[in-house]
Amino acid sequence: MNKFGILLGHTYSSKLKSRSFIITTVILLAAVIIMGNMSRIIDFFAGGGKQEKIAVLDQTNMHYGLLKQQLKAIDKDIQLVQTEKSKSILRQEVLSGKYKGYLVLSLDASRMPKATYKAPDLADTGITDSLEQALQAVKGSMVAAELKLSPSQLAQLNSPVSFKSVNLKTKAKSEEELAQARGLVYILLFAIYFAVIFYASAVGMEVATEKASRVMEILISSVSPVQQMFAKILGGALLGLTQMAVLLASAYFSIKQNLDNLTGGFFDVFGFSDIKASTIAYAVVFFVLGYLLYATLAALLGSLVSRIEDAQQMMMPMTFLVMIGFFLAMAGLGNPSAGYITVLSYVPFFTPMLMFLRVGMLDLPVWVGISGAAVLVVMIILMAAEGARIYRGGVLLYGKSNSLKNIKKALQMSKVD
Repeated sequence: MNKFGILLGHTYSSKLKSRSFIITTVILLAAVIIMGNMSRIIDFFAGGGKQEKIAVLDQTNMHYGLLKQQLKAIDKDIQLVQTEKSKSILRQEVLSGKYKGYLVLSLDASRMPKATYKAPDLADTGITDSLEQALQAVKGSMVAAELKLSPSQLAQLNSPVSFKSVNLKTKAKSEEELAQARGLVYILLFAIYFAVIFYASAVGMEVATEKASRVMEILISSVSPVQQMFAKILGGALLGLTQMAVLLASAYFSIKQNLDNLTGGFFDVFGFSDIKASTIAYAVVFFVLGYLLYATLAALLGSLVSRIEDAQQMMMPMTFLVMIGFFLAMAGLGNPSAGYITVLSYVPFFTPMLMFLRVGMLDLPVWVGISGAAVLVVMIILMAAEGARIYRGGVLLYGKSNSLKNIKKALQMSKVD
């Protein structure tokens, strides 16, 4: 047991100090800090509320005032400037940077306003959308005038229909709460997906590297292969928890400092203003259990190859399982209560992400989350027991890799004391 502790500590500390771990953590920390300060960054690049000037050539001689009035209510960051200059002069002024673009107002065959907007770059669709909405409002006012509709009648005609969704179950989440939970679960699903692939694959690659360099022959003379396997798996789990703790702490303090700015639109959808501790707790639990499941599988697969270049190919089926679970979870974000999500959430290889999706978005009893964790624990124990046998014999196998034959050979060699 003392040897196991030494090996576990060495695995954890060596990976913690590795350049790849430090660089990855720094990059992820930068991403978290950027996300937490997104509102300030957007304001900075938006130019602090600087208005974009659009020149307007009104060939109708009557619609500029209405258009300006309607646009002011839609987008205050666009400033219209009326001009009577020719199109060629306006083109030069736009290209020189005096105006963002220019708009030509005219009438169609029905005597209704139409417009053509010209700019060097049409990538900013926000401007074109705002101009189109303002012109549509002008046209609506003209039609209302022809039909002799009063302003109140026009407002009633344009008012949105009243539609409200109500849960019959008193404890069920509202539509707004579901939207917030969906964004948070979406982000954490990505974290679980990449973390499980990264750390689990690292375990398999490390085993394959040790075999390829013949270090394994030295290690097994002093420490049993089973102790090696679990030391690598648990060392990776501690490393993953360390990184996740650093990132979550950074995200918490970054969002807390900017909580007043993280409201409305994008930020409400992603639930930054209402992060529940239970969701974070479920994310940690299913991350750890998912990692242990796939790391055990990766360790025994890595023990079956004797060349590093064969390791990725050997672990490809495991990667596909993680990807399938992730894509199923992405598809289930729109309907987490779907029957196939419920059933597949109890399939161990999909449980880490699908069960987390369900408990994160739906108001389910605590026993549902516990049952999902129990399924994973049972599967991990079974895989660890069988994986230990395969690992014990697999680390002694060298030569050309063939997964099916090597598993059989590894089981046979594990029986030889």
